[in-house]
Amino acid sequence: MPRFEKYAKKLPRHLQQIILDAVEDILTDTEIGELKKGDLNNFRVHKFALGNQLILMAYKVETDSLILYQAGPHENFYKNLKRYLKEIGG
Repeated sequence: MPRFEKYAKKLPRHLQQIILDAVEDILTDTEIGELKKGDLNNFRVHKFALGNQLILMAYKVETDSLILYQAGPHENFYKNLKRYLKEIGG
């Protein structure tokens, strides 16, 4: 998804690798992230460290595809994700 790509591209190369490693962790075990309820039903959020900061990554697994929606620090993460889903009609 565009928001996820935009976030990852802004990071320095060594931090982009940490993001890619987290994506590989999800691909290895798609249930690694915490399953959300309510407005974010069917979303999973994987938490990992990026330097000394906790980063959350929201994703969905649909059929045989992994869809990465958003990554970023915890502050306003869920509020921003809900706003983004409203924008894209998800």
